[in-house]
Amino acid sequence: MTQRTVKAVQSVKENSSFWQPVSIEQTNDTKGASVTVDPSKSYQTWMGFGGALTESATYTLDKLPEEKKESILQAYYNPENGLGYTLGRVHIASCDFSLENYDYVEENDETLETFNMDREEKWVLPTLRRAQEIAGQPLTMLASPWSPSAWMKTNGERNNGGKLKKEYYTLWAQFIARYLKEMKAKGFDIEAITVQNEPAATQTWDSCEYTAEEEAEMVKVLDKVFKEEGIDVNIIIWDHNRDLIFERADTVLQDEEANDIVWGVGNHWYMSEDFEELSKVKEKYPDKHMIFTEGCIEGGVQLGAWHTGERYARNIIGDMNNWLEGFLDWNIVLDEMGGPNHVGNYCDAPIIVDTNEKVAHYNSSYYFIGHLSRFIKPGAKRVHSALEGADLSIVAFENTDGSIATVLLNETDDATELTINLNNEAAAVHLPAHSITTVVSE
Repeated sequence: MTQRTVKAVQSVKENSSFWQPVSIEQTNDTKGASVTVDPSKSYQTWMGFGGALTESATYTLDKLPEEKKESILQAYYNPENGLGYTLGRVHIASCDFSLENYDYVEENDETLETFNMDREEKWVLPTLRRAQEIAGQPLTMLASPWSPSAWMKTNGERNNGGKLKKEYYTLWAQFIARYLKEMKAKGFDIEAITVQNEPAATQTWDSCEYTAEEEAEMVKVLDKVFKEEGIDVNIIIWDHNRDLIFERADTVLQDEEANDIVWGVGNHWYMSEDFEELSKVKEKYPDKHMIFTEGCIEGGVQLGAWHTGERYARNIIGDMNNWLEGFLDWNIVLDEMGGPNHVGNYCDAPIIVDTNEKVAHYNSSYYFIGHLSRFIKPGAKRVHSALEGADLSIVAFENTDGSIATVLLNETDDATELTINLNNEAAAVHLPAHSITTVVSE
């Protein structure tokens, strides 16, 4: 690769090293395992990476001394030295990663006169403001509801599923419109909303079920209210597991009126790794955008685990190769229990804060995300990559500056010697067992 400067960084399980520079050597040896990158064949444009600023995450950050909190935010949002996050997700009223159930209106207030978002000024919005200052630009924001007001639902509570009563579809849309207006007044333009977080699940926490037909109907109600209120926001459907993404999207989008409104389809990684389900949606509905809206390691904190980082990289790469355009992690930070969570649904996060010792632990997932987010920038286009002779997960993107980032994930117990072919030039790279390597050609 004499015409280009090639560099690489690598993280390796054997010596617990992260983002270490490794040598790349020009080669004429075309034998053995190889990856061929072809920039002449390009696919989707990448929007960026980000994570959710939940009440639990921002509350946990606030338990730290100011300089340690600042260090974590720099680690995520600094475009030069951090992960370079440019996307964000917030919840509309409470979710499971809130300290408790809460709403923005008082019970049975059908006028919405009591609408009040002051609670979000405690932790969520101050953290979001600082994140944007560090990023040097507004984050592209997604907002999702976990449940309508309890009195609008068939089960009379925020938790344990239930449905939005038909007579409250319009009022609930007006509630969401009010939220978007309040956020704008506070300085935050919400780029997109999802109709409902995980609409096919009855959870012990804040949840609400919609059939595909009901979701299509809600899309139309939201659109009508938004137009009346002068609100311009993208609407994303599903926001749930990828195993059923095509089934749900196909039903909603066969409704022509809903199809004209829906901007994109959101997926989570729980339950399956059927990455090709995203391609099925894209092939039938090529104008719809594919966004990863949530994923985490379930079951509590796993400090020092390597497989958790591998899961992140495998899922991101798998979805990228099937038309994904943006990745949103779940909580950016959690405490030593994997919370707080008001129903004990503890999870892991890339950064865990011990609120007693006032120490932050960076998990492997943080560094694995960085192997992608630090080198694949917003506006990059996925380019064709073909693997031969090795068991790896790979993806390649060309950035707007012409640099090409190729990410190579080796989850096997064996090292691999690999040749990367690009523009009739070749370079050799050593991939240790259980490692991830990012090669950048400039």
